[in-house]
Amino acid sequence: MGFVRRQFLQLTGAATASAALPKLAWALDYPTRPVRWIIGFPPGGGADIVARIIAQWLSERLGQQVIVENKPGAGTNIATQTVVNSPPDGYTLLWVGTSNAVNATLYENLPFNFLRDIAPVAGLVAYPLVMEVNSSAQAVTVAEFIAYAKANPGKISVASFGIGSSSHLAGELFKATTGVNLVHVPYRGGAPMVSDLLGGHVQAAFDVVANSLPHIRSGALRALAVTTTTRLEVLPDVPTVGETVPSYEVVAWTGVGVPNGTPPAVIEKLNQEINAGLANPRIKARLAELTITPTVFTPATFGAYLAAETEKWAKVIRAANIKPE
Repeated sequence: MGFVRRQFLQLTGAATASAALPKLAWALDYPTRPVRWIIGFPPGGGADIVARIIAQWLSERLGQQVIVENKPGAGTNIATQTVVNSPPDGYTLLWVGTSNAVNATLYENLPFNFLRDIAPVAGLVAYPLVMEVNSSAQAVTVAEFIAYAKANPGKISVASFGIGSSSHLAGELFKATTGVNLVHVPYRGGAPMVSDLLGGHVQAAFDVVANSLPHIRSGALRALAVTTTTRLEVLPDVPTVGETVPSYEVVAWTGVGVPNGTPPAVIEKLNQEINAGLANPRIKARLAELTITPTVFTPATFGAYLAAETEKWAKVIRAANIKPE
């Protein structure tokens, strides 16, 4: 009986292995044709620039062209829906970002569940934000700003580059953690926001560092703090918000996802090549020029980060009763 049982197990094991071989071989051969990378932002912006830097690297490493396809609209939900509806074969990638974690709560009736329908592949970069005021403002530090805002509740405006954006949520988190009453003024993009801040039409803003850095260096804007956990090399004398408001941290993060059900071997291959690119000295130097930081994750750790960020912003959105435009 023992001999027969061993024969049966050997035969069934061989059959199972044989059935898995074609799929494994296919995954190892991946890719055999061009790969689409869908991003929910228009050409020429910060996301598009980074995507094209990494896409060129991947094209060289994978031996197939990685084509960046811009599908802006609906707060990146159009791009996400496109990838969710695509075959889970590794030939359609998604530019994943903070907006995905935010949209999971901001939009009540999405036709997809981001955490369920998109499998995490790898991190890409983090965009640090800066809390800033017009150079004529009285506040020179975060503590002074908080004191002034508490002395003038509902009279201080804080601008953002759009409802539900990382800029908006940075302000809402600041309000929630400090107890100040600020008036949110949303704009359609960072450029008009900064223009009105320079003109004194709004008192404060949270902006991507790269966007405001020239104005900070010229003295037209005053950087009160950066939103990262540590100070930045480009603004070494500017403290973090967390130095005054413990545990405060906001970064606009990005990464790569694929439709759920994509073979693990394909996800692992993409992860390895993306992380190799982020470690490449040439690419690191280019990203440093853009004032952004590479973020290296395994698929599992990136998935955990996505879940944590989704939960974090869900609390802020519900507490502030934020609604989409």
